[in-house]
Amino acid sequence: MSRRPPRPDRAPTKGVKLTPDEVAFVRGLVIYEDPDILALNKPAGLSSQGGRGQAHTLDELLWAFAKPGKARPRLIHRLDRDTSGVILTAKTKPAAGFLGTAMMGRRFAKTYRAIVTPGAPEPKAGVIEASLRRDEQGREAYMRVCPPDHPAAEAARSRYRTFSESPGAALLELDPETGRMHQLRVHLASISRPIAGDARYGGALVVAGHAVPRLMLHAAALRFPHPSGGEKRIVAAVPQDMADLISGLALG
Repeated sequence: MSRRPPRPDRAPTKGVKLTPDEVAFVRGLVIYEDPDILALNKPAGLSSQGGRGQAHTLDELLWAFAKPGKARPRLIHRLDRDTSGVILTAKTKPAAGFLGTAMMGRRFAKTYRAIVTPGAPEPKAGVIEASLRRDEQGREAYMRVCPPDHPAAEAARSRYRTFSESPGAALLELDPETGRMHQLRVHLASISRPIAGDARYGGALVVAGHAVPRLMLHAAALRFPHPSGGEKRIVAAVPQDMADLISGLALG
């Protein structure tokens, strides 16, 4: 997760050539659309932008929605590659400007779901306030908890509450008040409740005999001011692999 806006458009004006399967795939991710915005339920494993592999990123796949001679929808924010859930785009330049300003003004409210181990935090609801700093290790970037007076410190604050719990695991609802890279992952690890499947920050790969297929973090809802007025809330269903683990751990 990040509050930094996506990088400027670097794709050629004529767009990116997509296969029919890629077009069908990205169109199948749409959960809401109107004349100003397009929202998708991004699957885990798909990079929002700037991926290193040969596969197209979500940013490139958005060319599937471009009208002849027009630009594609613009990403308003990003999700980590291994995080699933709501991701918002703007279909027009005015909508993109409005939403970008609203996001930088912290008028977006994001709600996540996460499976953590080895059980519910104590207390079961609260706030994690711990500054973070970026740590580059070769081609990999990590975030680390650090003192607030560290030269590279970025203030970070996350709210959490326990939604349900069972022996060895808990399902949390998370509301990040800031948008630092890997914020929720690092904050939960800092209170000894890493997210299941998060090998980078100490998350369990097997929980109560159940294999964890990936990072169990899902952007479940996004609330924001709509470019045409009022407020909009978009909800994304939990993907099947996470729903299966929730059921298997009796967290549903």
